[in-house]
Amino acid sequence: MDVTIIYQPALLNRDSIVLRLDGVPTPLEVGMTGEGFFLDSMGSWRSLTGDGLHEVESECVNLHDELAAKIFGSLSYYYSVLHIAPPFVVEAGLNSESPIGRNEFEQLLLAFANFPELNRFLYLYDCRMLVSAIQECTKEVSQLTGEFYRILNMEPFFTPGIRLEDGLRWSTSPSVTNLNAILGFLFIRMHSLLDYLAKLAMETENLRADFTTYPKLVSSKFLFGQRNRLALNDRRRSLFESCEEVQEVESVRNLLIHDGLLDDMPKAYEVIQNGVAVERFVLMPDRANGQFERYKNRRLFYGREDKINLRLASLVRSFQFREVETLKGIRENLASVD
Repeated sequence: MDVTIIYQPALLNRDSIVLRLDGVPTPLEVGMTGEGFFLDSMGSWRSLTGDGLHEVESECVNLHDELAAKIFGSLSYYYSVLHIAPPFVVEAGLNSESPIGRNEFEQLLLAFANFPELNRFLYLYDCRMLVSAIQECTKEVSQLTGEFYRILNMEPFFTPGIRLEDGLRWSTSPSVTNLNAILGFLFIRMHSLLDYLAKLAMETENLRADFTTYPKLVSSKFLFGQRNRLALNDRRRSLFESCEEVQEVESVRNLLIHDGLLDDMPKAYEVIQNGVAVERFVLMPDRANGQFERYKNRRLFYGREDKINLRLASLVRSFQFREVETLKGIRENLASVD
């Protein structure tokens, strides 16, 4: 896996800090090597070594054009008729900028029934919506990861200004609640990406060619759990092959959605020396073979002291580089469609 090293010194100053995986930030002057997060010009905490966000965006930008070329026959023809397309085909039912309701949308379809390529435009932007969902969800995953480490490094876990006794202590507080909520939502959104990618793969493998009527998406009810029906299933280094990243995302998401929390009382830990935190961490329950270890009704065991903060950044990076490979596979399959 290629890792992009990101340096943007123009966005930083001598008072800047680097968020670290162990919850203890370091001054910029110490250096920007190793795992960490810096504050970019948009106010987001970004990985020093990259997380695949820009690579995903690049694949998606190409997909938008490639879908247009396949559905319209060529990209040049698509652009030649785009300027006369009524705006509602691009936005209605897809974008909050369109104030059109369902009934008005139906009336517009009837009013523009004789418009050339109406159904191609409708279908193209439905397909593009799948790509946009992947783009936006990937941004969410990247930003949620940075926000997790911001709270871990910068927010007080206990009442500010009170000296902490040396030793190991755990806390529950509003900032700790936010920390755990972000962690949980991060796994939920990564699982959303699995479904979005599966839908896009299914659609591109079965791209509609009959536009006498407005076609329904083939993938409208398709989910990641049905990926064995995809030609792309088991592609090496993609999210469609069996891998630890997908196993963990699925097991954590299923626990959160169906069974409860990752801890009976979400908490965070601090190691205090001389009144100062020298380490901060959040524990994950023990897992074996991708599943949480369970004994009858008990499934939250912590015997392995799995500090998720020490490996979350690499988990997200590995997941998103597998996402890049998945998108490359989707593009290759799309290119082979007659």
